Amino acid sequence: MKQGLDNILQREQAEYLDQLLGQRNDVFQSLESDAEQNNVPIVDPELGRFLQIAALSIGARRVLEVGTATGYSGLYFLSVLPEDGELVTIDVSAERQQIARDHWRQAGVTARATTLLGPALEVLPTVKGPFDLVFLDAIKSEYQHYLDLALPMLRPGGVIIADNVLWGGRVARGEHDGDTDALRAFNCYAMDHPAIHATVVPLGDGIVYGVKRA
Repeated sequence: MKQGLDNILQREQAEYLDQLLGQRNDVFQSLESDAEQNNVPIVDPELGRFLQIAALSIGARRVLEVGTATGYSGLYFLSVLPEDGELVTIDVSAERQQIARDHWRQAGVTARATTLLGPALEVLPTVKGPFDLVFLDAIKSEYQHYLDLALPMLRPGGVIIADNVLWGGRVARGEHDGDTDALRAFNCYAMDHPAIHATVVPLGDGIVYGVKRA
């Protein structure tokens, strides 16, 4: 869970930032334990807090997430969405989405969540916008396609965030494999995209943070 920050910061800095966040509640801790035991990739808690801030800063009411996993990042969003808000989240694993719903139910936020099952490239064309924020955290080689499909559903001034864009340092080191090459290309694509104003932020395992132009 701390791998992303450890690759960017010195270990004592990463530990200090984690301490500043304080202890997460029981539901967050349960998901963190499950992720550690079952090798489920989840966002760093620092990124989770950042996702909340991003949503709050634009008054987000509808969030689209590509990559539910076990609902850890979704819980951060659901915790700050208004009562009539909605998180629409896509994943290929029914088992992981059930774990997500069970934890969201414990947290009392499941009424604001809509889970869609299937490959994101097949599901996204069926989703109806508009959305205030889009979060990408699924198959890395498909990020560019996710962006192309999600942008028409993102309102002007809305935010798009893509996780793992530094990929444990492999992107910057110039290593070559399918995911690394795809992420390197995606970073350039997002930074130069005429519809969004974007930058790469060295938070967690690196994120692309962009705002849709009016």
